[in-house]
Amino acid sequence: MGLLSLAIWTPVFFGVVLLALGRDEHARVVRWLALIGAVVSLLVTVPLYLQFDASTAALQFVEKASWISRFHVNYHLGVDGISLWFVLLTAFINVIVVISAWEVITERVNQYMGAFLILSGLMIGVFTAMDAMLFYVFFEATLIPMYLIIGIWGGPRKIYAAFKFFLYTLLGSLLMLVALIYLYNKAGASFDIQAWHKLPLDGHVQTLLFFAFFAAFAVKVPMWPVHTWLPDVHVEAPTGGSAVLAAIMLKLGAYGFLRFSMPIAPDASHQWAWLMIALSIVAVIYVGLVAIVQQDMKKLVAYSSVAHMGFVTLGFFIFNDLGVSGGLVQMIAHGFVSGAMFLSIGVLYDRVHSREIASYGGVVNTMPKFTAFALLFAMANCGLPATAGFVGEWMVILGATKANFWLGLAAATALIFGAAYTLWMFKRVYLGPVANEDVRGLTDINGREFLMLSLLAIMVLYMGIYPKPFTDVMDVSVAEFLKHVATSKLN
Repeated sequence: MGLLSLAIWTPVFFGVVLLALGRDEHARVVRWLALIGAVVSLLVTVPLYLQFDASTAALQFVEKASWISRFHVNYHLGVDGISLWFVLLTAFINVIVVISAWEVITERVNQYMGAFLILSGLMIGVFTAMDAMLFYVFFEATLIPMYLIIGIWGGPRKIYAAFKFFLYTLLGSLLMLVALIYLYNKAGASFDIQAWHKLPLDGHVQTLLFFAFFAAFAVKVPMWPVHTWLPDVHVEAPTGGSAVLAAIMLKLGAYGFLRFSMPIAPDASHQWAWLMIALSIVAVIYVGLVAIVQQDMKKLVAYSSVAHMGFVTLGFFIFNDLGVSGGLVQMIAHGFVSGAMFLSIGVLYDRVHSREIASYGGVVNTMPKFTAFALLFAMANCGLPATAGFVGEWMVILGATKANFWLGLAAATALIFGAAYTLWMFKRVYLGPVANEDVRGLTDINGREFLMLSLLAIMVLYMGIYPKPFTDVMDVSVAEFLKHVATSKLN
């Protein structure tokens, strides 16, 4: 078993053990075992970064074994500079989520913790699978634990939100499955993703494949106008569910564009880039305006996520190194920042049991330590320099300006809207005099919450001040990716 298999199956193993531990009479043991499992799962991924050779675009830590030999389906894993950081990010966020649920979840603790650990392993599987059928299995399997997390531990409309999440993402994926079967036959009974990148496909076929993949990945990102499931799901999901959904699951769709849509159908990707750019700009501007008028903190941050992910798809489809690298950096940064924003809302919700902005006011007076963290995360959400939120957005804006000045200008307006809705929310929730008795009775964060927020704060600042470790890993892989996508298959 190689490092990638360990990264996938270690959290799954611990998750299954937790499910077998029975119900809440073992809650204390379950929590500690979940934390040990999450930390071990993170430590297993560290050698991937330490031993990674950033000078090559080739797949590394490759594992390949026959799985379903009759259909030539292989257990084929590998990472390159594009996927490496998402493996580490997934394992890191999993540790944070376990810590966040320590005291909050009191019923079915083993099932809650087990679901998150299994989900973590499955998501790492998506980022490392180099066999298309293996990718599809992991991609669809992630729906099951998240569906249960929303449906069991969610809010009053949890069943509606869980069904909406499941149906939206499953329906999109069915078209992708048709595309995978077509490519399997076209490649001579092979599910090897890298072999598919070299297939000679005519323009009409490429367009059909592009939109088949678009159906699956655009819903997952989610791009405007197929984003409407996200606010409902975020509002009903438990805090940990929202954090993982925003920090990792949205990235599965954007990652799919880089691994499937663009390299397999490069001509169609160039042909339809105007549509992708248009949808991304609408997400950045229109959805940013929608976020400003939200009264529910979770809905506001959910719409904010759609706007920030618009930067990612914009960066990818301007086809230059700054844009693609900026999109990748933005995905990682958004993982830290959006996860932190949802967990901060969870800290308040655990005390007041309301997500409405109007329920708060003057929180700084009773929770000064927590407000300091919330301010940092709000600034990162705005894209303040020296925070993680700035780096990716700035790279995408530079890349967009390089491609077209007006495109860069349109993208830059997002920084204004981002500051508007984030600071407006921060002002109403945290600043001013104490607004009501609920706020007056608040107690500041405890040691567990301080640890959770500190870990995220460190990463937000580290990535903002010194992004080199993040960009160095991806530079060669991005250059090779752009070289491949620029070479027409029709010539």
